[in-house]
Amino acid sequence: AAAEEDEDDDIDLFGSDDEEEDQEAAKVREERLRQYAEKKAKKPGLIAKSSILLDVKPWDDETDMAKMEECVRSIHMDGLVWGASKLVPVGYGIKKLQIQCVVEDEKVGTDILEEEITKFEDYVSLGMGCGKDL
Repeated sequence: AAAEEDEDDDIDLFGSDDEEEDQEAAKVREERLRQYAEKKAKKPGLIAKSSILLDVKPWDDETDMAKMEECVRSIHMDGLVWGASKLVPVGYGIKKLQIQCVVEDEKVGTDILEEEITKFEDYVSLGMGCGKDL
């Protein structure tokens, strides 16, 4: 009687082939993973940006501030967008230009901006400052 029960356990009444299903499932899974990887590769990555507030100081109270701002805004780089600006009193009739910009961190840094702005020696004092907002 025990031998008959062992033989019944070996018989597959529904005729399923687990190995074939496993291979098909593996193929489907690999195809889906490949499609997902392709889709993810096409999606652009996260772009880190910073908002920077620059303080641009003139040589003296006779410096043409409109011309100085024009010079600063003439700087064009990939990943740089100029924003609002205002003149802020420093003292003794001198005002500094406070100007906002947004930069892509991978492309533009504060060092590059400072270097480019200080090239306008006729308008900009070398004591330029900046504050980086995150």
